[in-house]
Amino acid sequence: MRLVVMIPAYNEEETIASVIKKVPRKIQGIDSVQVLVINDGSTDKTVEVAREAGADEIISHKTNFGLGVAFRDGINQALNMGADIVVNIDADGQFDPKDILPLIEPISKEGVDFVAASRFLNKNWEPELPWIKIIGNKFFTNLVNQLTGQKFTDTQCGFRAYSKEAALRLNTFGEFTYTQEVILDLANKGISTKEVPIKVRERKGRSKLVKHWYSYGLSALTIIIRYFRDYRPLSFFGTIGIATLLPGLVVGIWMLFHWIITGRTSPYTSLLYLVVTLVVLGTLFIVLALIADMIGRQRRIQEELIYYQKSLRYANVDREGKIQKENSG
Repeated sequence: MRLVVMIPAYNEEETIASVIKKVPRKIQGIDSVQVLVINDGSTDKTVEVAREAGADEIISHKTNFGLGVAFRDGINQALNMGADIVVNIDADGQFDPKDILPLIEPISKEGVDFVAASRFLNKNWEPELPWIKIIGNKFFTNLVNQLTGQKFTDTQCGFRAYSKEAALRLNTFGEFTYTQEVILDLANKGISTKEVPIKVRERKGRSKLVKHWYSYGLSALTIIIRYFRDYRPLSFFGTIGIATLLPGLVVGIWMLFHWIITGRTSPYTSLLYLVVTLVVLGTLFIVLALIADMIGRQRRIQEELIYYQKSLRYANVDREGKIQKENSG
């Protein structure tokens, strides 16, 4: 069984060496441990420091594309390296690489496919976070739990482990964040999940991957809205349609009774335009909901095809973790 520890990094020359060196290289039940660094357009010596610290492989972006893109490229490269388990850990030293052991244990011993670290699961210890981050974390965690039916306590923590099955199933599109999108995507596909408690260290300086809490929050909220639109289109567009159609019908019926009783529409004649607009828009949204639901079924079929293509592609990985050429020689 092969473990790949992926580390997205952007200008982390001060801390990345310590993270790489502390990654456990000998784990019972794991045949090999490799460290993959995803350099997201760093302008300092992150790459040189990572290489000297013992990173097995480094992929680099020419510019800073964002944490979501770095994560997505890291997952694909880890599969290309023949990973059976993929662990994602930050490069800033907040997380202890020794916690990789309890993080991968549910995968290697219990058959769980996705394990998330939680900073809030340990009731005897609370992380020292700014109040705005605690409020934001609780808001997004509750929102994600309501959408997925899960009981996560920390949906913002990026320290996570993925089985090969989960990595193959995963499809994300966010550029600046991915933490909520991963849970939404995997939960929607019925992937087994588990949380394990961890402790975090104080961050040295500000996060370089997440520049502002409000931009992060907006990106996270956009991802959740898009998930609701893409995976529950009947509810998403149908709710808008009903919310638009019902007021139009209510006002229209009231005006009809008024006309029957009085024989005229005045002094409410101008409301007729509002009634027609609401009824037409509501009907269009309901029709759109039905069409989007049909497209959503096609999306699920396409994702299954992508999964099988990935499975075939990454099934032919040799011991060095490179894709074999079927007709080589």
